[in-house]
Order: sequence, then structure tokens, then C-alpha cells
Amino acid sequence: MAERTATLIHSIGEIDAADWDRLANPEGLPHDPFVSHAFLASLEDSRSAVPETGWAPCHMVLSQGDEIHGVVPMYLKNHSQGEYVFDHNWAHAFERAGGSYYPKLQISIPFTPATGRRLLFDPRDADPDTERQLLGGIIGAADQLGVSSAHLTFVDPAQAERLAAAGLMHRTDQQFHWENKGYACFEDFLASLASRKRKNLKKERATALENGIEIEWVTGPDLTETHWDAFFTFYMDTGSRKWGRPYLTRAFFSLVGERMADRVLLVMAKRNGIYIAGAINFIGDETLFGRNWGCIEDHRFLHFECCYYQAIDFAIEHGLKRVEAGAQGAHKLARGYMPSRTHSLHWVRDANFRQAIENYLDEERRHVDYEIEEMRAHGPFKTSEPDT
Repeated sequence: MAERTATLIHSIGEIDAADWDRLANPEGLPHDPFVSHAFLASLEDSRSAVPETGWAPCHMVLSQGDEIHGVVPMYLKNHSQGEYVFDHNWAHAFERAGGSYYPKLQISIPFTPATGRRLLFDPRDADPDTERQLLGGIIGAADQLGVSSAHLTFVDPAQAERLAAAGLMHRTDQQFHWENKGYACFEDFLASLASRKRKNLKKERATALENGIEIEWVTGPDLTETHWDAFFTFYMDTGSRKWGRPYLTRAFFSLVGERMADRVLLVMAKRNGIYIAGAINFIGDETLFGRNWGCIEDHRFLHFECCYYQAIDFAIEHGLKRVEAGAQGAHKLARGYMPSRTHSLHWVRDANFRQAIENYLDEERRHVDYEIEEMRAHGPFKTSEPDT
């Protein structure tokens, strides 16, 4: 029988969508829209994640003869932008010591700080070593390409634990997620909050919709190029102010609207018949993932309404277990989004530099644990919630 071999492809278009999706979203696991062939292909086909933007696809395929057993979304990078796990200080320290930190391998979903599996295979695979073989393929690719390091970011907690046990350096951080405790409606969620917090949320929602503002949910076949034109204007405004250069091209939004419309939710705000703000979300089987927001008019609390409260409404109505509201933002705590630990795994070639990073990560993990504990103690709920 032929041995399994790991090979690199330089476009996701080189692998059949059905083969990729069979491993990215196998039966029995909740659907993750970001690891789907449609999402990743839209990033490449729209020229958003391509070598010219510093994201050179070099996805890994683990195969045995004609049968594919595993895949890894992987990119050769010459910068650290669009990752949301910040290693700029590592790069500066490495280069001050005379090394070259870039290029590096990035195993992640470009521009997407959402937790999920990164080594993709069917857990029902008869070979229990598939995950280990995929990890070995990543290290082999790093050697083959001569890169300084490999980074797996926003990794599913169970997979992160196994990869840390296999010897990768483990880094943690925190995001703010809303958890559905079986609420039948938004009022049920409000009832779980302390009185003062409950009043504040009600006031914010009422204020956001003053001045005749209306909210629409747009998904599936209702998505049109008119919606995407309006949303891209919002996205460009926010992106230009926050990052200097927005990551996603206009074509990306049309492509996801064409290829995976049922997994997309636009929350659009309209005043006097004109769209003035909006937020894009992606829909998993268990999770609503909030991604980007923008506006052309400033209205108090409209950001919170479109990004946080409408997401909660949608999650409750559709029986979703949680809302992931993206990176950073301690202001989410008062809106019912509690801190949740995130995980990344790192491999560094240089032994001395690796030891320095391990020492740093030990201290950083303790700081993250303390910060999460402190924030949970000051959450908006009537009683404290368990850690995750």
C-alpha cells in the first residue's frame, strides 16, 4: 500500500471542492463556514489573499494514492498583517538579533479571528495518526521552504491541547463571546442581567433606533449587488480608519454572496430609505460569527445594535449556541459578551529564540488567565458564569 505523502498546492482551486469540504466540514461536526472551499476560494479569486497582498497560498494536502486524507489552509507570509494574533515584537526581536523572521508559514483563515479546526480531516478516519501526520507535514514544509517559523492561530481548544502536547508552543488570549443559555427571546436574555445592566441595554437599543432608523436582516437569495455596494462603502470607511488599507476587495463580497449566501447574514440599518450602516456575519451550525462593520452616518449605539444585539436576536431565533463577536473590545462585556480563551500554536526553528518565546508565553498565559478571571467577576449577569 502506498504511503501517505504531504504535498503543497499554490491555489485552493487545485483541489476539488468536494474533496476539501469532506475534510473541512465532515459529517458529525458543526459546520464552520470559514474553512469551507467556497470561503477560501473567494479570498483567492477576489485577489484578497494572494501573493501580491502578502498571503501566498501554499495549502497542504495529505494523500495516499488518489485518496485525500487531510488538508491544511496555509499561507507563506512576508508580514504579520490581518492575523489578529500579534507577533510583531517577535519579528523585531528576531531581526535585531540578526535573523530573518519573514517569510513565515501562517496556518489560519486570512483576516478572520474565528476559532476552528486548522488541521482538517475526518475524525472517523481509520488512521489515528492523521493529525500527527498533518503536523509533520507542516514542519516538513517549513524545512522545505526554509522559513523561520509556523503559526496556527485561533485553533479549536481540543486540537490546540493535542498540538501543545505534541511539542508546539501554546499561546492564549481572549475574545468576547455571547452564550445562549436556552433563551426563548431577547427578553429572556435581559432577565438574566443585573437590573442596572438590563436598563442600560434597553436604553441603548431604543436610542440606536431613534431618527427613524430601521434594521433589516438580509441572507440567502435576498442578497443583491445593491446590498454589497452599500456594505462595501461601510467596510471601506471603517477599514481605512482602522488599518490604513482594507484587506478585502469588493469582489470578495460578491463571491461569498454567490457561493455561500445561506451562510451569510447582513444586518443593515436604513434611514429615509437609504442604507447608512451594516454588519456582516457568517452563519455556522452552532455559532454566528460577527466579522465587519461600517457606516456612513454616526448614530449613538447603532454599532452596538447592529453588531451585538441584532446578533443575539438572530442567534436566539435560529437556535444557535453562541455569537463570536470578533477580536478585542472590552466594551462587549457590558453587553453580555463574556471573555473566552483563544488558542494559537507556534513552531520556531531557532532553539535560542524558541526558548525566549516559551518564557514569554508562560508569563503571558498567566496574565490572560488573571484578566479573564477579573473580567468574569465584573460581568453583567446576576450570577457569575463558568469559565470556558
